[in-house]
Parts: sequence; C-alpha cells; structure tokens
Amino acid sequence: MEKDLVQRTKTFAHRCIKVAISLPSGKLSSHIEGQLIRCSTSVAANYRAACVAQSKKSFISKLGIVIEEADESCFWLEFLVEENLLKMELIQPLLKESLELTAIFVASRKTAQSRN
Repeated sequence: MEKDLVQRTKTFAHRCIKVAISLPSGKLSSHIEGQLIRCSTSVAANYRAACVAQSKKSFISKLGIVIEEADESCFWLEFLVEENLLKMELIQPLLKESLELTAIFVASRKTAQSRN
C-alpha cells in the first residue's frame, strides 16, 4: 500500500502540473499555476518523507503536512473552475483524486495517532 501511495501521490503531482501549465495566460492564472504546482508536488514529497520518518511523531507530523497540501490542491482546483479558467469536466477526475487522497491520509493519521 505504501509504495502504491508513493506512486499515486507522484502521479497526482504530475497531473496537477499538466493542468497548471495548460492555464490561459494572465496574472490570476500565473498565480494559481504556481500555487497548484507547489501544493500538489508537496503532497508527493511530504508523503515520501513520511514513509522514511525517524519516529512515529515525525510520521504523524509529515502526514499533517500531506493532508494540508492535498486539501489546498483541492482548493486551487475548485478555484480554477469558479474563476472560469477551466471547465469542471476537465478538473473533476483530479478533484476527486485530491479528495480521496485527503481522506486516505486523514484516516492514516488517525490510525497512527491511536497507536501512539
């Protein structure tokens, strides 16, 4: 499962980058592009860091960052649609993935905390 999530979060980041760089040019698009790239790649990088955490406390802390960044990715994807930069049909699968990843990591953190 861990290896699957490492790949899944990396794929999520790649997909978000493709969306971000496909945005029409403009000041708002440029801002969202940077934010979406930053938070989606952070999901993958911080989950990978969590997998090699030195302690349970560090693991739980890193998962907290992953959850925040996955949720922020969701925010920027929703915002793209609300600002009419992209159609919901294009974003929906990625939005669904961000929500699923957030739920997975919330559940993982709860499990880790209960075992701590």
